[in-house]
Amino acid sequence: MPAEWGTIFKAYDVRGIYPDQLDEEAAYRIGYAFASWSSAQCIVLGKDCRLSSPSLSGAFSEGVTDAGIDVVDIGLATTDMVYFASGRLSMPGAMFTASHNPPRYNGVKLCLAGAAPVGEETGLLEVRRLAERNGSSRARIARGTVRTQDLLDEYIEHLLSFTDVSTLAELVVVADAANGMAGLVLPPLFERLPCKLVPLYMELDGTFPNHPADPIQPENQADLKRAVTEHGANLGLAFDGDADRVFLVDERAEGASGSAVTALVAKAMLERHPGATILYNLICSRVVPEVIAEHGGTGVRTRVGHSFIKRVMAQTGAVFGGEHSGHYYFRDHYNADSGLVASIVVMDQMSKAGQPLSEMLAPYRRYADSGEINTEVADKHSVIERVASVFAGGRQDRLDGLTVEYDDWWFNLRPSNTEPLLRLNVEARSEDLLEKKTAEVLRLIRARG
Repeated sequence: MPAEWGTIFKAYDVRGIYPDQLDEEAAYRIGYAFASWSSAQCIVLGKDCRLSSPSLSGAFSEGVTDAGIDVVDIGLATTDMVYFASGRLSMPGAMFTASHNPPRYNGVKLCLAGAAPVGEETGLLEVRRLAERNGSSRARIARGTVRTQDLLDEYIEHLLSFTDVSTLAELVVVADAANGMAGLVLPPLFERLPCKLVPLYMELDGTFPNHPADPIQPENQADLKRAVTEHGANLGLAFDGDADRVFLVDERAEGASGSAVTALVAKAMLERHPGATILYNLICSRVVPEVIAEHGGTGVRTRVGHSFIKRVMAQTGAVFGGEHSGHYYFRDHYNADSGLVASIVVMDQMSKAGQPLSEMLAPYRRYADSGEINTEVADKHSVIERVASVFAGGRQDRLDGLTVEYDDWWFNLRPSNTEPLLRLNVEARSEDLLEKKTAEVLRLIRARG
């Protein structure tokens, strides 16, 4: 059993090393607790291809059924397939995955009916308390049942609803599944498209033998960029382990930032839904709210993290939301994130524009950014306050950590939810100003005393 439940319960999900921190007994208790807390009649369950996923999801399923609740097991799935299933079947969902983490990790992402988020502020702490309290007791009530259901074909139809296939160009697309769950969906999806798929690492293998399923790290995009060049491809797609995130590479084998892609997709959504509301998190480039305004939309700035964004999407009726980290959320995907939906929308836009992706994204490369810089600190609160006092002349807000804005540059400094880290993002009008201001803020963060 995990020594401390606080180790595996994170801000948005459950995650830990198998079996040292997360084992079958813990999965059973989480299943029992989630079933009890959700008061549902049935829960949809999916899993990724990690070696521990069958036994962990099986134990979770046993916990759910021991609580008297039924399970619809959709088997191997992407996380966005589970969100789709939760929305289509109107029942809570659970996905066993550790996303981009190394092979020894596993975890579970939970949602309520309609793919509504379950995070630390929306029920996850209650599930944790129930799991801790219930121990290994087994219920004496009528057990629930388990039935299997294959939703892959229905999910592919759902993906195709985000484009008119007859208008798609014959694009050459290299996609790197990193031996993760995108490999389940991409081959049958591309059979329905006029585009040519150049597949990389589509074989489902929970040991991730070719490279980690963590495409935010540039070194894990190296094979994709090489293949884009070798095949003269129009587009490269890099998915994480559970395919809820995607990173784009243009025809020049250069990576596209999450902010630029958010701007591109926001423009597409506003063409389809004039005047709509678009969400973006507070570390996105200033180009995102600028593009939203330029195309007649209403931009709403949010905290970082999927549970916050999904909640605000539901409150505002937003059609789309984007994060700099490669998460893209769609109202018509039950307000949930999907790397696969985002990929379809980008391919649709490329086909309509008839331009290379690099040219399409060029108008959105207006600023220089630092990327996220992490610094380990002993007292996160005191460091943030020290930085805030030094930059008191800027426009400040505390939506998520500390954001300070000036006319020609801005930064956000926010604490990690799970580690003794401060995360810094800086953006400026020029590389020189970016370098100067990043160094200035970092000196303050890393100063002794």
